[in-house]
Amino acid sequence: MAADYDEVRSDVKESQESSLDALKSANAPDARSVVLELDQADGLDQEGPGGEIIAEELIVQVIPAAADEFTCFSCFLVRHRSQIAREKDGHAYCVECEG
Repeated sequence: MAADYDEVRSDVKESQESSLDALKSANAPDARSVVLELDQADGLDQEGPGGEIIAEELIVQVIPAAADEFTCFSCFLVRHRSQIAREKDGHAYCVECEG
C-alpha cells in the first residue's frame, strides 16, 4: 500500500484543533485596548532625527577655545593657530578650507 506523505497525520490534526480551541477560549485583549496601550506608550518616548528612541537626558561639557586656537569661519572647526591660512574682516580661515 502506498503512503501519501502530503496528507496531515490524524494525531497532528487533533493537536492543531485543540490548540486553536485553547486560543479562542483564552482571555485575549480586544483591539481597542491594545491600540490605547500603544498610544499611551508612544507618548512616553521621544524620537530623535534618525528615528532612534531617546529616553535619557544628554549631558555635554563645552570646553572654550584655548588661547592658541581659533574657529575657522568656513567649516566652524576649532583648530590650532598654526593652521590659519588667511584672516579677512576679523575672521580666520583654516588651511583645509583655503586649499
